[in-house]
Amino acid sequence: MAAPTRDLAELLASARHAVILTGAGVSTESGIPDFRSPGGIWETVDPMEVGSLTTFLRTPERFWSFHRPRFDAVDSVAPNPAHMAVAELERRGIVKALITQNIDGLHRRAGSTDPIEVHGTLDRGVCLRCDAYVARDELLARADASGDGVPRCSACGFAMKSGVVLFGEQLPYEPITRAFAAADRADVMLVIGSSLLVTPVSTLPQVVLNSGGRIAILTEGDTPYDAHCAVRLRGKAGQQMAEVIDHLDRTADQTPA
Repeated sequence: MAAPTRDLAELLASARHAVILTGAGVSTESGIPDFRSPGGIWETVDPMEVGSLTTFLRTPERFWSFHRPRFDAVDSVAPNPAHMAVAELERRGIVKALITQNIDGLHRRAGSTDPIEVHGTLDRGVCLRCDAYVARDELLARADASGDGVPRCSACGFAMKSGVVLFGEQLPYEPITRAFAAADRADVMLVIGSSLLVTPVSTLPQVVLNSGGRIAILTEGDTPYDAHCAVRLRGKAGQQMAEVIDHLDRTADQTPA
């Protein structure tokens, strides 16, 4: 029986328009805590208390007391082999689009040039009152300089938030539209580290299946699409994806010149 990683390498190599969708399981191997899995952050902290639009608007200091350490957590880690493998598949032209639910920016740091960040990003700050934007470093400088830890807009004085999509906030139109367009074109979608439980992103594999495409899933836990996979892998994403790249390299070495 062929190794699942070799099956995945062959599936990706045969695709005309392969797309990757990643979730938190890609970044946990870099040391970023998961939120939803057993033992994750949401088991000890109410997400609606610290991560909702309502909390941000009513008590921004409460929101920022939880949110500010997330930046330091991201700064303290590096992309892992799974991020690197995804970027390498893009560089080789095998993967045409990367959709991610992650906000940590590790895909960009690994070399992915245009990830579709459907849940936003920590890389900027925004004022919801006047729509002013600031770079990440400026956002944090304002937070650290303020007495209550809340960065404020220099134009209107309103509390600023990061570019992360909060509970109760709509997903940004442009990224989610791009994500569905990429899924609609895909003949193969590889899902890495996502439980596929959060809508509307969880419906993207079904878009691929509905158009006759195939899906592959690499997660340690179960997903609603496990019975519909062309390839199903479990285990650590970094190791599995490194093996996929190795299989592709060996296949290329065996191809006659």
